Amino acid sequence: MLSPKRTKYRKLQKVHSKGVASGGFMVSFGEYGIITVESGRISARQIEAARIAISRHLKKAGKIWIRIFPDHPITKKPIETRMGKGKGNVEEWVAIVRPGRVLYEVRGVEEDLAKEALRRAGRKLPVMTKFVSRETLL
Repeated sequence: MLSPKRTKYRKLQKVHSKGVASGGFMVSFGEYGIITVESGRISARQIEAARIAISRHLKKAGKIWIRIFPDHPITKKPIETRMGKGKGNVEEWVAIVRPGRVLYEVRGVEEDLAKEALRRAGRKLPVMTKFVSRETLL
């Protein structure tokens, strides 16, 4: 599971992301990738599930790049706890994504195989995604 080794602050405020991605919107390392169509939060478990879906479909062929990292802590108070008495403990880590952000990239496989693998990965994620290639984003 992905999580940062250390952070400047233990707990952060909630982020409401507006607008489009200001960075990470080009397919830089691979030939094909998936980008987000809407904004949202992707948890570390969902990132890992999508990575496993890609690698299982490619069957050790090609190379995979994960372009997002869960660096935002999400806190939760225990069940049946009254209001107040401070903020809850950190329960999970999420990556905040905006529309246009490249999530995964693949290289070294044919387009139809990459398209199917990335489509399966998109099914594991809570945001709508779109398949892109290096040529379509230029």
